[in-house]
Amino acid sequence: MKKIRVGVVGVGYLGKYHAEKYSRMPHVDLIGVADINRNQANHVAQTFETRAFTDYRNLIGRIDAVSIAVPTPVHFSVASDFLKEGIDVLIEKPMTTSLEEADKLIKIADSSGRILQVGHLERFNPAVIALRDIVRNPLFIESHRLSIFKDRSTDVSVVLDLMIHDIDIILNFVRSDLKSIHAAGAPVICEHADIANARLEFENGCVANVTASRISLKNQRKIRLFQKDAYISVDFANRNITVIRQAETAGCDLIPGMDVSQLSFADADALEGELSSFIRAVSTRELPEVSGHVGRKALEVALIIMDQIHMKLDQYLG
Repeated sequence: MKKIRVGVVGVGYLGKYHAEKYSRMPHVDLIGVADINRNQANHVAQTFETRAFTDYRNLIGRIDAVSIAVPTPVHFSVASDFLKEGIDVLIEKPMTTSLEEADKLIKIADSSGRILQVGHLERFNPAVIALRDIVRNPLFIESHRLSIFKDRSTDVSVVLDLMIHDIDIILNFVRSDLKSIHAAGAPVICEHADIANARLEFENGCVANVTASRISLKNQRKIRLFQKDAYISVDFANRNITVIRQAETAGCDLIPGMDVSQLSFADADALEGELSSFIRAVSTRELPEVSGHVGRKALEVALIIMDQIHMKLDQYLG
């Protein structure tokens, strides 16, 4: 198998892990990393035995594919430069800050036959993968994604920072058009909303209640799904699933007539799974797990939620 020549643009908190994973893949040649912070670029390049650049455009002509982990406001400009030069792109979520930019990226990728994958990492969490065989037409969903405050990704709302993960998961499971969205939130520490809640109502009758906060006293990533034949509780952090179904026998003592089963998963590297999926798409030219079109759907919902939060805050503040 021919090695895929790869670059990484933006090697801060997340991008350096992209470089690390690529450096260990047998079918990948990590050509270089780029970052406007020269010291950071040099450090990551030395660590993973590759070249450092301060201008990402120096990677063009040297690589087949690229991971982009720069701040969200410049996602579009960086990604479009690579796509226009025939280079496949994995771009961290959210793919852009507007639907107009997202549509332009998708158009460039589609017209040039390039791979455009969006980095919705939770799609590669083993618990989420296992849910594909369990979740069937959910009627009600409740998710909580809470994080201790970290001084990063504060250039965007918590909706684009954290909630968009669960939006993507929910859209993937429900597979129905949205009927209505009702959202509220508030900035507490940052300029943008730090806590947000949204109620999503779908045309098929499903309702999802989604909460995200980056000013919690503890980290928590959980989702509960209710469907006709089961109640499913997922702890993403601990990678375990609890499933409660109607029992064929006497059932458990805790819930009469119901059977409780628990599925646990060994610790798995979701980022490695995501990047391996990208490299596979680049090699086979198949549609990636999270295409630009899929990433756009999650972004559209996130932007509606943000607009509602802004509108309500404007009304409240007079």
